[in-house]
Amino acid sequence: MTSRKSVYVTRAIPSQTIEELRAHFDVEVNPEDRALSRDELKERLKGRDAAITLLTDTIDGEVLDAAGPQLRVVANYAVGFNNFDLAAATRRGVVLTNTPGVLDDATATHTMTLLLATARRIAESDAFVRQGRWQGWAPMTFVGLDVDRQTLGIAGLGRIGRNVARKARGFDMNIIYADMHRDADFEAETGARHVDKPTLLRESDFLTLHVPLLPETHHYIGADELRAMKKTAVLINASRGPVVDEPALVEALKAGEIWGAGLDVFEDEPALAPGLAGLANVVVVPHIASATPQTRLAMGRIAATNIIEVLHGRAPGTCVNPDVLKVTA
Repeated sequence: MTSRKSVYVTRAIPSQTIEELRAHFDVEVNPEDRALSRDELKERLKGRDAAITLLTDTIDGEVLDAAGPQLRVVANYAVGFNNFDLAAATRRGVVLTNTPGVLDDATATHTMTLLLATARRIAESDAFVRQGRWQGWAPMTFVGLDVDRQTLGIAGLGRIGRNVARKARGFDMNIIYADMHRDADFEAETGARHVDKPTLLRESDFLTLHVPLLPETHHYIGADELRAMKKTAVLINASRGPVVDEPALVEALKAGEIWGAGLDVFEDEPALAPGLAGLANVVVVPHIASATPQTRLAMGRIAATNIIEVLHGRAPGTCVNPDVLKVTA
């Protein structure tokens, strides 16, 4: 009898996912609630047939070589995969997968939560009350921004961007969007208007980012873009931290170049740019856009299914380097 294949999970995820994998394979999970160092990752992937990874785990040629030729599939427990070197994996015949689709509702709802919390100064006023500083109602205390019937700009019209737009319609927001491709059906459904990036920056009362992290979207919002926005504008980022030049954002918030920001992700997580945490006009939360039980379970189900399929000689449902399937077929 041949030994069971081995799967390593780099961070604790829902137990249901682990048990699903254990029905087929030997599974080991990182026992510590922290990201692995690069050396630890290389050591713990040695001899594995598969791994479930997070965005904090860089999977490149060096790591794959350390793991050895036995490694067949790496399943990201995330929709993003900027931690993957696709070409390096494809050259080595390693299948890479992600978990798209199941995060859309949770992330779009979280985006709107950040937007509303920033506009109505929820975090700031909550702290004020908890500190015992509230002396009673006053007409000018924590005056925020209107959301209803304001202009929402969406950078990147993927699944999450579309979902945000549909939710924003409940506030009668005017929708504009910038994307490489115009979508007439989306425009008919939402009344949205396709614009170029300068128009998006100039006209948005609230600007939410949903672009993937690519070389061309690194610092998609920088000092020049922040100066082009309205002084009353709010920037929301629940996509990837490096699409915003975080030090430039700190300076813009300090100088009043924009009114506020709501951030779920950061350029150098978990570190924040110096000065960011001390600003009252920014809401900062620890990368929790997809943090609901249903979403986490659905992500695990996709990751586990992808590993099961590949290790049983079948194509996975969400391969991000599809050329490898031609090589390994």
